[in-house]
Order: sequence, then structure tokens, then C-alpha cells
Amino acid sequence: PCRIRALRQSPWAQRRMAQKKYLQAKLTQFLREDKIQLWKPPYTDENKDVGLALKDLASRYSNKLGCCENEVEKIIEEIRCKAIERGTGNENYKTTGIATIEVFLPSRLKKDKKNVLETRLHISGRDLRSKIAETFGFQENYIKIVINKKLLQLGKSLQEQGVTHNVKAMVLELKQSEEDVRKTSQEEEEKQNEADLKEKQIQRTKKGLEILAKRAEMVVDPETTPYLDIANQTGRSIRIPPSQKKALMLAMGYHEKGRAFLKRKEYGIALPCLLDADRYFCECGRELLDTVDNYAVLQLDIVWCYFRLEQLECLDDAEKKLGLAQKCLKNCYGENHQRLVHIKGNCGKEKVLFLRLYLLQGIRNYHSGNGEEAREYLDKARLLFKELHIDPSKVHSLMQLGFTPQEARLALRACDGNVDHAAIHISNRREELAQIRREEKEKKRRRMENINSLKGMGYSARAARQALHQAGGNLDEALKILLGNPHMWWLNDSAPDASSPHESPSQKGIDQLVYMGFDAAVAEAALRVFRGNVQLAAQTLAHHGGSLPPDLQLPEEDVSSTPSTSPSDSAGTSSASTDEDMDTEAVNEILEDIPEHEEDYLDSTLEDEEIIIAEYLSYVENIRSATD
Repeated sequence: PCRIRALRQSPWAQRRMAQKKYLQAKLTQFLREDKIQLWKPPYTDENKDVGLALKDLASRYSNKLGCCENEVEKIIEEIRCKAIERGTGNENYKTTGIATIEVFLPSRLKKDKKNVLETRLHISGRDLRSKIAETFGFQENYIKIVINKKLLQLGKSLQEQGVTHNVKAMVLELKQSEEDVRKTSQEEEEKQNEADLKEKQIQRTKKGLEILAKRAEMVVDPETTPYLDIANQTGRSIRIPPSQKKALMLAMGYHEKGRAFLKRKEYGIALPCLLDADRYFCECGRELLDTVDNYAVLQLDIVWCYFRLEQLECLDDAEKKLGLAQKCLKNCYGENHQRLVHIKGNCGKEKVLFLRLYLLQGIRNYHSGNGEEAREYLDKARLLFKELHIDPSKVHSLMQLGFTPQEARLALRACDGNVDHAAIHISNRREELAQIRREEKEKKRRRMENINSLKGMGYSARAARQALHQAGGNLDEALKILLGNPHMWWLNDSAPDASSPHESPSQKGIDQLVYMGFDAAVAEAALRVFRGNVQLAAQTLAHHGGSLPPDLQLPEEDVSSTPSTSPSDSAGTSSASTDEDMDTEAVNEILEDIPEHEEDYLDSTLEDEEIIIAEYLSYVENIRSATD
């Protein structure tokens, strides 16, 4: 984790900042409702200076809010100045084509002012990153830019990426600024190495997930090749339409990686993974997204990440994402969770998601100036917290029985805190999973037997796996597929072409085929194609009426060719081995972050939530006391 020594605001300063944000949102709301245009007379004169009418407006609104008039006047003046600045920027964009971008800096660099950057939109993402780094004092290679909830692509122009005038850009920092590094020069090299590692980690994540997603589309040997599988709520593998499988694999993979960073509180690295997950989920069908809770959990994780980065104002559609999460959870779990109870027998664990949902809705409403709505959601979150809070002694009791802390928390919530029932719940769940594993193991055993049967007939393991996959595991059907598609024999090798050496078949092999009734010339040609494999040659000739299909017949010049060994045959072995090692490393990093427990996403100590609920309820109380 990045060891940036950011200054922590005092609770009093945090409360003041929260109160100011609330007042800004509330006053903006009033101005919109009253259709007041602060950038026009009588609130702004011809020189764009403040008009006398603004003081009367501040007096009216301060009485309405029960707040200090001077403070309200100051905030209204800030809103007026921003409106004028925005209007000037709009005029400038119309006449010159120079766009204004509002830049949201990391929380440790936040100042009580708006940060803007002017640029033309034909420049590349890389050029914009350079401008931001130069203007605000970052090292260019150690920041990432998020615009419109997407990572800025360096090689494309801003126009190509949908960047427009007045857009918001959020800076994610992988490393401290040069100035801060100089202050602690003895740590400079260490911190630069950390930033390098984080960037490489992000790239390895992408590579590892691409490899695993590709394997999901192939037929691999599960005994030797790690791959990802998609399971339902009970832990059983499920079939996904091929058209959606890769996108879903990538979406779920990026989500799990992002969640792993969230657990480590590395929010700056978590967000790019979560946004990538959102992008791939959107490639899946709407019907699929409405029937699984993964998409709802992702929306909650994205909003939570923005909140923890103190950049909620940069997420314009936080309300939409939370509404989407709520709708998706309702579709998945049913009204009052009845569908969930039918499937699992309880809904205690899933209530953690609703606690997070209500908390984020409360926070969003507070920052939007909706005090009463904020209180309503925060009270719901507080009540759920009381229901879901677990006595540590009960967790300890279950751990004494050999269960993990995670199993204990999940089971206690599922069983309303009853330790005995929780112990039985865990034991039953373990047995269910063990039974599923036994069934999966038996399926693998039968599959390997079928593969070995086909290998015994001369087919490669890869061809056998592919045929069995197409045949739904039926050995007889797989054999028909192989006989009907002799090219599948080449799945384990390069396809036959003029550059491939074909050894002259042995006379003994030709004689065997002739003895079976095949023409000698055809027998020789078949043995050349199948590299001396008499069994495969016989099966193929028999299936095709004693002749080779045209697409398997070798060119004339290839028949007379003799095997040759090229000095370059072994060239690149070392680099290929290195690439393979890097692929293995990338895949293993992904697999390390895939949780073993299928309900890991429901497990939370709720320690952060407890603190934040109390914090925001105090802000809401402060509003009430100010207006009483």
C-alpha cells in the first residue's frame, strides 16, 4: 500500500466542510426553484461585480435556513462567481474552440477553490495528462485520469473519447508529487518503485484477465491449466451463452480484482478495475444483468470508491447508479427478499448490501442538500447496522469449533445471531460444497476417461477435449464429430501445409491398410497426412468411403519433400519461456485475489460503516439544531 502521509482533518474541520457542502447544495436548490440567475442584474452589474440585491437574497435565505447571514452571503457569492466563470468559459469556447475542463484533485491536494484547465479537444489523452501533470505538480507517468467514468486513453484524441466542454476530470494518483517527494528525499527511490509496481500491477491484471477469459472460450484441461468458471448462488457451475461469456468473465474478473484493492483500501487502483468491470458488464445482455446481483454490487462498490476518494461530486450519476443497484437487488431477491429466502432459506447475509445502499443514499442526499431524505436513509442504515452487528464473543465461540471468522460472521447473520444454529449452518454448507466438489470431481474423472479413450484411438488430447465439449460429454457423439471433421486431428499440431515436413510412411503401415482393403496409393497418402498413425488413417478412409477428403490431400510437391531441420527451429525458446512465465505470474495474481468463499462479497465487519453512519447522522443533527 502507498504510504502517503496525508494530513487528517480534525472532526470539527470535517464537520465545517460537510456543513458548507450541504449549504452550497441547498442554496443551489433554492436558486433553481426560484429561477434566480445570479450572473444577471440585479445580482451582477455591468462590470460583473456583485450587486446590492445579493445581500437581500442572502438575508431571505438565511432566515429560511436558520443560518448565519454572512456565511450564506459568502456561499451565494461563490456560486455567483462560478456561474460568471462558467459563462465566460462558454463564450470563449464558442468563439475559440478552447474547452474548459474542471479538474478534481486527490483529497490530500484539495483546496477550497475550483481547479480548471483550458484545452482544445483535438489533442490526445496523453497530451491532456501532460498538461494536468505540469499544471498541478504531478509526475506524468504516475497519474491516471478518469473522465465520464472511464479511464482516459492516452492514444486517442479527447473528441474520440467523448470529452466535451465543461466536463469533469478526476486525477488518480499512484505516487506523491515531486515537491512532496523532495521533502522526504530518503524515501524517493522507494516511493518511485512503489508507483512502478502499482502501474505494472494494473497491466498484469489486464493481461491475466485476458488470458483467463480466453481460456473460458477454449476447452482446457482443468487438471493442468487454471481457468475461471461461473457458478450460481449455490456454488454450482452454470452455462452462459457463448456470445456473453467472455465479457462476463472479464467483468467479474475486474470486479473481483477491484474488490481486492478495496479491501486493502487502495481506492485509487481499485477504481480503474471497477470502471473496467462496469464497461464489460454493459456488453452483457440486459436480461442477464437483471437476474444476478453482481451488477448491483458493482454499482455500490463504484459509488463507495468515489466516496472514499472524497470525489462524490465528480460522479454525476451517483443517484442513477444507486437506483440501478436498488432495482437490480429487488429483481434478484424479490419483494421483501422472498425469492432469496426460497433459494437460500434466509436473507440475513444479503442485508449487508442494503445497509451499504441506504448509507450511500443518505450520503448522496446530504451532499445534494436534501437533509430530511438523508436522515431517513441514514436511520434505515443505522437500524440495519444494529440488526447485523455481531457480538465478537460469538465469533470467537465459533472459531473455537474450527470455523473461520468469515464463516462465523456470515452464519451468525444468516441465523439471527444464534451460535448453535450458526454452527449447524456452517457444517451443512460445508457438506453441500463438499458434495458439489465430489460431483464435479466425478464429472472430471469421466471426462478424462473419455479423453483417454479418444487418445487411445490416436487423437490428440486437445482434439478429444474439443470434440467432447461439442458433444456435451457424449463419447459416441464425440467420435462421430472427429470422424466427420478429420482436420480436428491437427488441433494439437500445425495444420498440414507445404511448409510442414511429412515423413515417408513405413511399408508395414501401407501393407496394413492395403490388407484392410484400401488402395495402396490412397493408404500412403493417408499415412502421410496422419504421420504414420495407421488407426486414424483407417478410421478416416473408412468414414469417407475409402478416399481422403479433398481438404486433407497434400500438394504434389509436398509428397516428394523430405524432412529438414531448420537452425531456427529452437530460436526464441528462451523468450517464449520468459513470456510464458510472465503469463503464469499474471494469471496467478488474479487467482490469488479470487476469494475461496462464494459469499465473500457479503462478508463485512461493518467497522467503516459504523463510523460513517455516526458521522453523517451528526451532520444531519447539526442541520436540525441550526434551524430549531
